[in-house]
Amino acid sequence: MQLFDTHAHLDQDAFDSDRPQVLARAAQAGVTRIVAVGVTRASSEACLKLAQPRGGKPPEVYAAVGIHPNHTAEAAADDWDRVVELAGRDRAVALGETGLDRHWDFAPFELQQDYFQRHLALSRATGLPVVIHTRDCDTDMLAMLRDAYRHGPLRGVMHSFVGDGAMAEECIAMGLHISFAGMATYKKSDTIREVARAIPADRLMVETDSPYLSPEPVRKVRRNEPAHVLHTAGRLAEVRGVTLAQLATQTTANANRLFNIP
Repeated sequence: MQLFDTHAHLDQDAFDSDRPQVLARAAQAGVTRIVAVGVTRASSEACLKLAQPRGGKPPEVYAAVGIHPNHTAEAAADDWDRVVELAGRDRAVALGETGLDRHWDFAPFELQQDYFQRHLALSRATGLPVVIHTRDCDTDMLAMLRDAYRHGPLRGVMHSFVGDGAMAEECIAMGLHISFAGMATYKKSDTIREVARAIPADRLMVETDSPYLSPEPVRKVRRNEPAHVLHTAGRLAEVRGVTLAQLATQTTANANRLFNIP
């Protein structure tokens, strides 16, 4: 069985004390690939440093480079140019984490929209997929995605998806993948699971968003880490009526295709 954790913040200081052990536990859980996701210029640089070939030793780590909407206000004048440069590096397989967020008030919404537009345009120019964050702003998000879709199908993933079925259907119609994190395992997340059940098999992905969003049964007892994607994948397999091995094979193939990894 091979699992792909498509979204982990491996560079964050929550992993500084035991990062090698975190990767070893991921391998033991069947995780063969991880995308380390940047949220600032410095974070993106750190993710690329982590995304060095491991000599065939699993898991292999790749990087997404970008500026998270909640960090746009702190970005320096040349940070975006640096992200563009990093996007051309080996093992940079995606752009982001980018998107929109009305839950927090860390950056003016117009500035978030500006940076999201930059990521979308860079995706069109490079062919790299975008890793999209949206929180409490689905209407705004869909408006920008529809506008971008006028230029052609979108490449990317709606990460840690908690939207409704109609939003998922529209995102899929525009070319996007849908990824689920630990919230899909929570007892009160029946609506999320109903959406997950209906996602076309070739557009489904799984992630941890670690160190955040620990899934059941480790939700309250430990920090999240890539090994725990096994729990989310298992719950999704149960919901969709397939074996864990089948779901792992399908979601890993989807991620490899989206991130253009052989």
